[in-house]
Amino acid sequence: MNTYETIALIGVFIFIFFLIFKNRKSAQKEINNLNEIEYLGTSTMTFDDVAGNYEAKASLMELVDFIKNPEKYSRFNARMPKGILLYGAPGTGKTLMAKALAGEAGVPFYAVSGSDFVQVYAGLGAGRIRNLFKKAKKSGKSVIFIDEIDAIGKKRMAGNLRGSDESDRTLNALLTEMSGFAEDSGTVVVAATNRIDTLDRALLRPGRFDRQIEIMLPDRNARKDILGHYLNKRNAEEVNLDEIADLTIYFSGAMIENLINEAAIMAVRENSDKIKEEHIKSAYLEILAGREKNNYENKLQKTITSYHEAGHAFVSKYLLPENKIIRISVIPTSKGAGGYTLSTPGQEIMTKKNIKKHLSVLMAGRVAEEVFFGKENITAGAQNDIEKATSLAIDYITKYAMDGSTFINYEILSDKLRIPLTSVEASVKKLTEEIYESVVEIIEKNKDSVAIIAKTLLAKEVINQEELDKLLSKDH
Repeated sequence: MNTYETIALIGVFIFIFFLIFKNRKSAQKEINNLNEIEYLGTSTMTFDDVAGNYEAKASLMELVDFIKNPEKYSRFNARMPKGILLYGAPGTGKTLMAKALAGEAGVPFYAVSGSDFVQVYAGLGAGRIRNLFKKAKKSGKSVIFIDEIDAIGKKRMAGNLRGSDESDRTLNALLTEMSGFAEDSGTVVVAATNRIDTLDRALLRPGRFDRQIEIMLPDRNARKDILGHYLNKRNAEEVNLDEIADLTIYFSGAMIENLINEAAIMAVRENSDKIKEEHIKSAYLEILAGREKNNYENKLQKTITSYHEAGHAFVSKYLLPENKIIRISVIPTSKGAGGYTLSTPGQEIMTKKNIKKHLSVLMAGRVAEEVFFGKENITAGAQNDIEKATSLAIDYITKYAMDGSTFINYEILSDKLRIPLTSVEASVKKLTEEIYESVVEIIEKNKDSVAIIAKTLLAKEVINQEELDKLLSKDH
């Protein structure tokens, strides 16, 4: 071995030693941090601070009574649920509910995230679980809140020996701790997830998360309460809550809070003394469509966009007259849209017929381009419409079983049998082709009406519902 080879070999050994030393140092740091994490907190929030979700609050209020007055239930030998699982869409208020539960009960509140227990080094995740429950037990009555529990509670693979995996160790530690504390201890574990379908069955059995509560998107009355709640916290004029509640259909509580916050920022920007209804509506448009660009002029793009949006608007009024079309615009926005048609649905129930109509509206922009400019001149402006239509068509077939007489959820079938669903692609193609052809027929038969909307958009750039109704009434 020559001198250069010897030096190279020594360098390799030094590098390997450095990596081992660095990893040991990192592992030791994680171990030292195990007991340094402070989980204990307090919550001053009550259920009065959480608008909407009335049924969920009623269910959680029972737990407050359980924690405060255990003797009432001991007469019937009733045990307190050990675990409460809050599930639902993001932003619906699951964390707020957990905080309000602890605040109402007046007990210590331990709030952690499932990701806090996802560790690289073996045993640390399980150790943190044990440390969390040890701290909670010392406090007596308490609420342990684990957000994003799916990070540690995903289904374990059947028939696959993964007992040494760190994720399995952490999950097993959680299951053991939940089974271990006394039923009369006054400690309740609350967890939250957006994906209850991914959780391991062992977590969902009685004795673990006994009670599962869906935290749903707010309905119209709940949206009014949430809007009033956030407006009362700010310096706002009296606004038409009914109208804003109609606009914010399918908004979560977090989205409504963000809407009012953006309106407040607009009020400050304009040096207004109060938040006004116009600020809320402007914020609504910005959130959904983006901020409209100034001094933009591209005549060809504007012409194509006008007919594209006119197609959306006309087919929406033609097939879904109960829908409210808030604004049609051909002004490009900061979100990359060349234009947009904003509407709110007249009803919240999605029937088979309505899903097909919604698919038609999504396709109408591209169809209008094809009818007025020819197949070879269609643009990429329908990209977002295509994505939404594809997703909705897949749900129509795989989730809702609306394609023919087959009563099957294809997603569950694929998950259980571990097979690709090649038949779904053919069904989606067939459905979308049939609807596309019907939309072509609608626009061909009503070219004059679509053209009037498009020419008005070219001249004015923006049309609201009243103007659209007048255009179509004159046309007929």
